[in-house]
Amino acid sequence: MEFLERVWETVGSAATGVGARVDRLLTGLFGSSNARLLRRLEPKVEAINSLEPRLEAMSDVELRGQTEDFRRRLAAGETLDDLLVEAFAVCREGGRRFLGMRHYDVQLIGGMVLHSGAIAEMITGEGKTLVATLPAYLNALEGKGVHVVTVNDYLARRDMEWMGPLYLGLGLTVGAIQSGMESAERQKAYACDITYGTNNEFGFDYLRDNMRMAARGDDRFPKHTQQSQGPLTFAIVDEVDNILIDEARTPLIISGPAHDDVAKYARADQIARQLSADRHFEVKEKEHTVALGEEGVRTAERLAGVESFYTAGNMEWPHLIDNALKAHHLYKRDVNYVVQNGEVVIVDEFTGRLMPGRQWSDGLHQAVEAKEGVRIKEESQTLATVTLQNFFKLYRKLGGMTGTAMTEANEFWKIYKLDVVAIPPNRGLKRVNHPDVIYRTEREKWIAVADEVERIHRDDTLALADGSWRVGRIVDETPDEVVFEAKESRDRESIPRARIKEIQRRGLPVLVGTVSIEKSERLSGLLEKRGIDHQVLNAKHHKREAEIIAQAGRRGAVTIATNMAGRGTDIILGGNPDTLAWARLQDTYPTRLDVPKQEWDALVAEIAARENMKVEGQQVREMGGLQIIGTERHEARRIDLQLRGRCGRQGDPGSSRFFLSLEDDLMRIFAGEWVKSVLTRLGMQDGEAIESRMVTRRVEAAQKKVEERNFEVRKNLLEYDEVMDEQRKRVYGFRQRILDFTDGDADCREMILEMVDHEIDRHVGTFLDKDYGPQTFATWASSQLACELDPTDFRGMTAAEAERLAADEAVRQSESQIFEAVEENLPSGEDESEWNWAALATFANARWKVSVNDRDLKRAGRDGVAELLQEKARA
Repeated sequence: MEFLERVWETVGSAATGVGARVDRLLTGLFGSSNARLLRRLEPKVEAINSLEPRLEAMSDVELRGQTEDFRRRLAAGETLDDLLVEAFAVCREGGRRFLGMRHYDVQLIGGMVLHSGAIAEMITGEGKTLVATLPAYLNALEGKGVHVVTVNDYLARRDMEWMGPLYLGLGLTVGAIQSGMESAERQKAYACDITYGTNNEFGFDYLRDNMRMAARGDDRFPKHTQQSQGPLTFAIVDEVDNILIDEARTPLIISGPAHDDVAKYARADQIARQLSADRHFEVKEKEHTVALGEEGVRTAERLAGVESFYTAGNMEWPHLIDNALKAHHLYKRDVNYVVQNGEVVIVDEFTGRLMPGRQWSDGLHQAVEAKEGVRIKEESQTLATVTLQNFFKLYRKLGGMTGTAMTEANEFWKIYKLDVVAIPPNRGLKRVNHPDVIYRTEREKWIAVADEVERIHRDDTLALADGSWRVGRIVDETPDEVVFEAKESRDRESIPRARIKEIQRRGLPVLVGTVSIEKSERLSGLLEKRGIDHQVLNAKHHKREAEIIAQAGRRGAVTIATNMAGRGTDIILGGNPDTLAWARLQDTYPTRLDVPKQEWDALVAEIAARENMKVEGQQVREMGGLQIIGTERHEARRIDLQLRGRCGRQGDPGSSRFFLSLEDDLMRIFAGEWVKSVLTRLGMQDGEAIESRMVTRRVEAAQKKVEERNFEVRKNLLEYDEVMDEQRKRVYGFRQRILDFTDGDADCREMILEMVDHEIDRHVGTFLDKDYGPQTFATWASSQLACELDPTDFRGMTAAEAERLAADEAVRQSESQIFEAVEENLPSGEDESEWNWAALATFANARWKVSVNDRDLKRAGRDGVAELLQEKARA
């Protein structure tokens, strides 16, 4: 079977390769649809550029007056598309004037794509945050509110504060939603023309608003009972692939306590600890499941002290033990979660950030708490829920931007009907992506990563024309030659410049990406032993995030980071004075917008001058830029691309390389055996590394396989939620109509009368049916007597006759049911030790509301048990 799968994969890869070549041929002949779309937008860019001199000549007051003029024109009947060219030109001038940033032509194109309701793919450093201001300004002119959605609170606040002066300078209002905000602050933020916030906050506010008792602005009710959000008109989703793809598997749930018995989770944990892998259960990492075997079930039943898990009263045991086994064997501390202040806090697998307040569902969170020995919280019950897919589909228009969307273009179109348009960079990309380096074991890989960091940090490296390398220290250099001291031997040699292909000087900034907190701390320990100064950015140190990222592009900086450094982090070569300035002022002012402009500018200039950031940035550029080292491939290719994208911003140089081992999760689960056999055939020995484009392609194929599987999971979740979504939209829509009524009493009365008429029409036929009496009696009597009765048998009978017939039929059916139950639980052909007296007693008690136990039945014996149960049932 495995051989056939391998053949099928090979054939599939070949077919894909042929298809790709044909696609490239056709694109070469006719041009891509992407290029044709970009050409169609160029005349608008030229029109915007032509307005620039006129707008530059305006005063600040005149420029702000353009906003009111646009609003008057909209009220007179013009559309947003009619205003696009002029509004974008005004916004660009506002950026130049109030932010010191002028939108490039490619950023104008990105803004048009977002306004059209599509996704703009723009590589790192192209200024996506600034691009969003163009469609946000244009659409805010309608006064219906624009939501700019980011992946975390830090970015929502940062972007609002960063872009705020532009909006305020043009006469618009801007706010940000943060987790933990009070209702009054939320209402104030949503009342702004433009509101920044996270996907979770917007989604939860939608659910919370549909649980509130008053519409927004209905002052007959206290403010905290009024809705906050308002209509969902236009959303610009930053890092759209993270929010609409990665996060889409997790529904948003508002829950309340279910008041269940938490002791059962601790008991299940004790049982799970006594079971052995392979003997009692099988761990399937690929499917992310744990399956109890036959022997495991029997052992667990004995440990739990129950006769069978599959009888009434014991049915939840398999689920509890399954969760306990998952907690021990699939959910790892400092990878999937951390323990903080006696609580289990989930770590987002895509962003590496902590998610306080989030819980895994179906008792899994309680199983992890039992494993860690912290206080077990009660399992919650769902009060309101919505998937992110269905929430964002509620917006009248949706646009998005990211550096990595093309790999998921198919899913964006199928689920959200969003096109993906690749926006060309303002400057060419100079990043060098080296092929992956693969090691046999994880230990060898980590030593190699530490060696590479040490080499970049401490040593000069010469790449010679013959393909060889020299690592050590440049002692002296002239225009004709370089005097070089080798690291190991300390021998000095003079190397002519003609033999040197490239020089990499020590002290280049290094960013090492890890997949978990645990692995970032493991590498940190290795570097500490070597005496290499470094910073660690993971969910445990998130409060220093801005400061660490601000310094990550400085000469000699070594930064180890989880996926937290993958998205939305702008690493500027030489250092970022703005971020350091805010790190110093954040305890003095509530937001960056509250800092007086004079104080801000003075502090930024002082930090840049003191740290010599501009000069240092130029030095780092000339040396080769930021060096990215990846230590493991993520399940999604986009996360790897996000890490690579931290270097090479705005035409800067940089390089990236991934160090892998056959023991990495992705390699081991999805590509291990095949790759291991290939490397063995290539003669690879322990401790050796190999660079192979073929193996890299194989890893990417494994990632593609996982992405396809995850797409199916998300599609199934969406299909499963469709019925609930339709119901939710109708109920919430109906509820909103009631809340929005101005004369509530009159309109509600009319709706109630409508509903009464509808119900009468629906039920009157049933009540007047000639068989209504027999049908309702048969249904009621069947439920009371635990039997099946035919309504036609009761036609024309009196109540007493119907009662006698129903009782006789119930007795007759009970006899056959009892004999079947005896044969099922006490099979005559099997050993008596296999008989299940408890199950038979439970069946009889549930069926006929009698009160017997297994001891009563055993006293009657197998031959007399049927007669005993018949007597009990008749009584």
